[in-house]
Amino acid sequence: MAEIETEYLVIGAGASGMAFTDALVADADVDVVIVDRRHNPGGHWNDAYPFVRLHQPSATYGVNSRPLGTETIDAAGPNAGFYERATGVEICDYFRRVLDEQLVGSGQVRFFGQCDYVGHHAGEHSFRSRLTGGTTTVRVRRKIVDATYVETSVPATHTPEFTVGEGVKLIPVGELVHVTEPPSGFTVLGAGKTGMDACSFLLDNNVDPDKIRWVRPRDAWLMNRSSFQPLDLVASTVESLSLVLQSLADAENVDDLFRRLEACGQLLRLDPAVEPTMFRGAIVSPAEHQSLKQIERVVRRGRVRRIETGRIVLDEGEVPTDRGTVHVDCTAYGLRATPPRPIFDDGRITPQSLMGGFTTFNAALIGFVEAARDTDTDTDKNRLCPPTAYPSKSIDWISVFERGFRVITQMLEEPDLAAWLATCRLNTTRGMNEHLGDPRVQAALGSWLEHMEPALANAERLQTAAVR
Repeated sequence: MAEIETEYLVIGAGASGMAFTDALVADADVDVVIVDRRHNPGGHWNDAYPFVRLHQPSATYGVNSRPLGTETIDAAGPNAGFYERATGVEICDYFRRVLDEQLVGSGQVRFFGQCDYVGHHAGEHSFRSRLTGGTTTVRVRRKIVDATYVETSVPATHTPEFTVGEGVKLIPVGELVHVTEPPSGFTVLGAGKTGMDACSFLLDNNVDPDKIRWVRPRDAWLMNRSSFQPLDLVASTVESLSLVLQSLADAENVDDLFRRLEACGQLLRLDPAVEPTMFRGAIVSPAEHQSLKQIERVVRRGRVRRIETGRIVLDEGEVPTDRGTVHVDCTAYGLRATPPRPIFDDGRITPQSLMGGFTTFNAALIGFVEAARDTDTDTDKNRLCPPTAYPSKSIDWISVFERGFRVITQMLEEPDLAAWLATCRLNTTRGMNEHLGDPRVQAALGSWLEHMEPALANAERLQTAAVR
């Protein structure tokens, strides 16, 4: 049995683990061991479907020390006018280069791929190689980092929670690129980001909208991509945040809040006649939004329970199908709905969301807090980094944004954290300081300051009233 020592043992080389480690070693002279069950870093991106892209700009994704992409604005396509979004292949290559050149190349990080973390016993941790079966014992001098707590389920690796009859054509979303003969139609199962990507792929490849049926157990509120643009487009982001605060401050009740957010373009829905009950943080461009609205054959009868050769059985009834239909499974849950736990807790760090669903920004911020505040107590660091539950219901939008605004306000009061945020490439408002002379930015910041306090107070009132 091999034995090694390290100061930090990071379990998981997905986006969160990579961003945390990058920020940690950038500001602390420490030794880190990363263990992952996959051969390559990047987590779920290694298993993603071929046409997947980021929903946010590449300019604010990845690790802090290395740019992703060329930070250019797309001139054509459904993302025209917004900063480029990397493909899954580009992201996997990026994380491999980050690992080899930024992390391992620094001399501070060792990576053990295709290894399973076994557990902790008698003060020591261990992991086992999937190739040799050999076990390595790790003496951790400082902390263990569980970057797998908020884990992602993707179509290629999950098992559907419904039964499938013989002769039914069911494929994971990634198999759409391998369809060789036109089916009688496509039935897309799932209302989340993957379902939207599947529908967009079909529409972009000239499939008639009438040939697409979309099973959406819940309709979702979607965020507008124009609200998350950095650098030269940052004025749009600052304006959007100010509109969010104004809507929160002025809303009389939850329904009124969503009416205001929709009216000012911050939230979008696919069917104006259906009130969304879900919010999972999906981001679309206005062009993608309009394209998806072409699909009118929508099934809203709950989740799929089983598919037979002639029918699909759902929670609330059934709909017909046939042997010629290709059913596209987009029902993987994405990010697991794990209950929030203290991020810093007696020798263990558990990266989680602090501000919305921007995974790598949140993880990098936690890594910097660990590096820069190494003498602070867990209580002090948890005060700065309170975790936010991953959203599911519409009402969760309020807590995501309220907590996000509170966290950022608190951190801006700390000189070292404010300085880091001002230069962090992952920050959604990256570039704002360089555009403070822009009248749009100035006006938006004025509105931001005016509405911040009443918005946060009203957010608490709205949430309290909603649970009564």
